[in-house]
Amino acid sequence: MNELKLHPMKEMRIIVQGEHLSYVTELLDGAEVGGYTIISHLSGKGHHGFHSAHAMFNEMESLQMVLTVVPEEKVDSILAGLSPIFHRYTGIMLVSDVSVTRFEYFGGESK
Repeated sequence: MNELKLHPMKEMRIIVQGEHLSYVTELLDGAEVGGYTIISHLSGKGHHGFHSAHAMFNEMESLQMVLTVVPEEKVDSILAGLSPIFHRYTGIMLVSDVSVTRFEYFGGESK
């Protein structure tokens, strides 16, 4: 029986306005990440005050979160690609240490 093993990775949570969502997903696709999850219509309070989700009006103005898990060596290139967005528009990114099973699902080579 094969035992599960944990592998260290980086979790990236990228929050941007909906108009920049395709830029983020194209960047991640270009970086050949194993996959990502999109969570739409976020609400919350931040640097610019309270932001309310307006799903029924315009998805482009609603905040979106893209969640992905990548090997550490991909983080710097993704950060560099997102830099123009964060210098000019609303948005944040959080990077955390995580551990995963099924390493190959996240862009790692099966061990």
